[in-house]
Amino acid sequence: MTVAARSWSAGDPRTLLCMMSEGPRSEETAKLLKRANEENDDSAEKATKKLKAEGELVEDEKKCPKKKVALLVAYSGKGYYGMQRNTGTSQFRTIEDELVAALIKSGCIPENHGDEMKKMSFQRCARTDKGVSAAGQVVSLKLRLIEDTVEKINEHLPQQIRVLGLKRVTQGFNSKNNCDARTYAYMLPTVAFSSKDYDTADTAAFRLEPETLQKVNSLFSLYKGTHNFHNFTSQKAPSDPSARRYITEMFCGEPFMNSDTQFAVITVRGQSFMLHQIRKMIGLVIAVAKGYAKEEVMERSWGQDKVDVPKAPGLGLVLERVHFDRYNKRFGGDGLHERLDWDLEEEAIKSFKEAHIYPTIVMTERQEGSMVSWMSTLPIHDFEATATATESQDNKEQKQDNADLGNDSD
Repeated sequence: MTVAARSWSAGDPRTLLCMMSEGPRSEETAKLLKRANEENDDSAEKATKKLKAEGELVEDEKKCPKKKVALLVAYSGKGYYGMQRNTGTSQFRTIEDELVAALIKSGCIPENHGDEMKKMSFQRCARTDKGVSAAGQVVSLKLRLIEDTVEKINEHLPQQIRVLGLKRVTQGFNSKNNCDARTYAYMLPTVAFSSKDYDTADTAAFRLEPETLQKVNSLFSLYKGTHNFHNFTSQKAPSDPSARRYITEMFCGEPFMNSDTQFAVITVRGQSFMLHQIRKMIGLVIAVAKGYAKEEVMERSWGQDKVDVPKAPGLGLVLERVHFDRYNKRFGGDGLHERLDWDLEEEAIKSFKEAHIYPTIVMTERQEGSMVSWMSTLPIHDFEATATATESQDNKEQKQDNADLGNDSD
């Protein structure tokens, strides 16, 4: 051993200091290496799991491939913030929230697609307002056709929401874009057409006279055709082309008794409708029928001027039916696709309305008196007002529209 070697022997203080300084460094290095190996192992494990999951998904797709379908959906809208989902606002529960959850639980769509329904080509025919019901809503999407698909979906839905039918459609089918027209019904107590001097405390005693019904229907008939409905929604300029809407029919049916109150159903069919349009169409006719406004206000409401149009309550509004005439004409007779007419489901639709929609409307009307309460606000409307005078009212409605999360009807 040389002198230099002997000076760096194990007993040398410099050797000990060196060993002490290298010791923790070696331990730290070892820990870092161990952690890196563990992370690599975790990454490898995650990658393996991901590949396995993707493989299982592909295999699952082969066993049960997704098919494009149209679902007939009925629901009572009470307690829900409309039809369309509002991702990220779980406190505002919608019909689609319930439907998507049921589709996942039943195995009809993958769980990881729940928040991205565009991947399933999901589309609804109409975005019904808060509280509005439907007896014939149609949604289109791709889903796995499992055994007893409709029954399995309904197992995970509340009783006030039902899938009543399923039909295979073309790959390019879109329930909103392929829809030619929509028919809505509005159920209301006939006292809505009483004179403005009638004592609404005696609502149950009111009976609609044939002459009054005839007058009401003559007013509703004025809506038929194409008009500029910018006054029947909010924040829509008269020059906006989308404000022009085509109405094919609108009338009030014969009155009938339910419990001790007389009701009637207004039917309206149009190509499409804007936010609150139907409720305002009905509200203006009620105002004229009761004597709060002159008939000429209806003609004026389609012009360039701003008109103060009252909005009837949403409670009685029901999406009755959606129409696919052009689709049926093109594909309904090709021997490959079914017609979207739902004739076989008519009994189920009727039963659902009688069990869930009509009783809810009648019970809520009797308990809350929404129509009578709304009627008391008609005197505050100025049907001769200028654009400036109605501006504050329009701003109030816009705030309410924002609160409704933009779930407008189509």
